[in-house]
Amino acid sequence: MSKDLAKDIVKILKKKKYSITFAESCTGGLLSATMVSVPGVSDVYKMGFVTYANKAKRKLLGVKKKTLRKYGAVSEECAYEMAFGAAKAADADVAVSITGIAGPEGGTDSKPVGTVYIGCCIGKEACVRRYQFTGERDEIRRSSVDAAVELLYAELTDK
Repeated sequence: MSKDLAKDIVKILKKKKYSITFAESCTGGLLSATMVSVPGVSDVYKMGFVTYANKAKRKLLGVKKKTLRKYGAVSEECAYEMAFGAAKAADADVAVSITGIAGPEGGTDSKPVGTVYIGCCIGKEACVRRYQFTGERDEIRRSSVDAAVELLYAELTDK
């Protein structure tokens, strides 16, 4: 499903003359790989960031230490800063960020395994959605990518 939507997204980006970038944590580049499988994506895709470690989120995307300390890497606030930071760092019109807990370990009562935040930034506007996925690690990663593609499509067609 996400591959068909990815094709539509590339068409929309080309039509609007938008460039795009991705900032990924728990998906480890899977979103970028999904989008790069679309022929013609090179006309719109700037670069991608796989910022698994907090230090990488800070250094490459400008996520604030205070944000990570207060809310954690898996938070609405971090996903928001990741999206805006990626757009700025790549000089892109659109950015999507994903941060979450793919498991099997790392979950807590307030943020169980499968908790994922996805941010979408278009120009000066951004939204972040929280998701709760189930399944094994790879299923959670794939579900995160599918949700990111769906969110991106919805945001692009709403603007």
